[in-house]
Order: sequence, then structure tokens, then C-alpha cells
Amino acid sequence: MASSTGPAGELSEADALRAAADTMAAVRARCVWSQQITHADLVPYLVEESAELIDAVEVGTRADLREELGDLLWQVLFHAAIAAEDPDDPFDIDDVAATLSEKMIRRHPHVFADAVATTPEEVLVHWNAAKAAEKHTRRSVLDGISPHMPSLSLAQKLLGRASTLVTPPSASAPTPSARHPLRTETPAAERSLGAAVVSRGSGGWSGAQSEEELGEVLLEAVGAARERGWDAERALRGAIRRLEGEIRAAEAG
Repeated sequence: MASSTGPAGELSEADALRAAADTMAAVRARCVWSQQITHADLVPYLVEESAELIDAVEVGTRADLREELGDLLWQVLFHAAIAAEDPDDPFDIDDVAATLSEKMIRRHPHVFADAVATTPEEVLVHWNAAKAAEKHTRRSVLDGISPHMPSLSLAQKLLGRASTLVTPPSASAPTPSARHPLRTETPAAERSLGAAVVSRGSGGWSGAQSEEELGEVLLEAVGAARERGWDAERALRGAIRRLEGEIRAAEAG
């Protein structure tokens, strides 16, 4: 395929992306291992590459960031190549890109239409309005939230969605039962952990004045759980499930 080049002889941006797609097509056609891979098979690699990109953003070099972005792009190209071979509903990377462009244009009416947004908050209003129109068939605030998110991220997402339905946990409350009025019983172990965290020297959740200090509080909570032989991840997942039940009950009632 003929390609245009820039002043330094490098591929143009569009041609470089097309070359990457062509490389994937060649790998898929000629590599025995790649020919056997399915969407499901790629999930662990997607999780790993996403984690490595996060590392590059937070502590890596510019070279690391460039490389990890490429590795994540390869996952997208791989999924698109597999999708293109589907006998019932095929689509390729061009379809993926076109769908993305259409969605971003809809969600930025202040850029591509006559809407006005002069602050980030106003931009978010337009974004949420467009998203709500797209997802009008959703019946619950829980719809569209992936249960595969990391538990802390999932908890934060759920609390944001639930803020209009249930009373979110308060930073200053001493125990989970007091923090959440919809919860009538709190296991003794959970109360003990809550008390241990809140009683730490910095004042617990209410004493954290920055993300760094909050990280220390979270680490303290995990340490307290470990000393008691508890699984902190499982404990948070259990709390999330209880919150989901409360959200659904509030929506139904």
C-alpha cells in the first residue's frame, strides 16, 4: 500500500494507523497461535496491558507510555480483526472507529453543534444528557456498570450513581451501621474494623486531607483486616453487593 510520509520520512498518522491494522491482519492470517485466539482468550491480556499502561502513566517514562499505548492499541486491533471474521455480525476496525467518532460528536454538541459550554461542569451536563438519550432503555442506575471493575473503582462508581437513591456512607460516622441508615445490622467484625480505622492517629476518613492521606487510611484498613485474618477485597465486594441490593430496593420502592 502506498503511503504518504512527513518531512522526516515517517508515515503520516492516518497511514501509521492503517499500517498497524494491516500488520494485525497479516498476523491473524499467518500466525497459527493468533488464528486460534478468541475475544474471551484476549481478556487476560487486555487486563494486563491496561495495568501496564496505568503503571506507565503513573511512574513510567515517556518511552514507556508510548510503548504501552501501542500495546493497548494492539489489543483493540486484535479484537477488531476477530470481529471481522464473525459469520453473523462482522465489523472491522474502520467500523469501530466510525462508531467512536459518531458517539464523540453526539456527546460534544458544544464542539460540533450549537450548544454552549464554557466550564467543565457545563461540558459534563451535555455529555450526560447525550449519554442518557443513547441509553434510554436503561431502567436502573446500576445498568451499564461492569461488575469486573476493580472493587474500589466499582464502589466509587456505585456510590456516585446511588447518591440520589440512598444515603451514601459518611466520612465522619464511626461505624458502617451508623454511616448507612438503610443497614440495620452490622457484623461485629465489620464494626471492629471500622472502629480500628476511624481511631487511627490522623482521624480516619474524616482526617484525610489529600489522596495521599486517604491512601494511608485505606492501607491501614487493609492492614487491620490482614491482622484479623479477613480478606479485604472480599469484604469490599460484600459491601458492594449489599449496596446494590439497597439501590435496587430503593428503585423498586
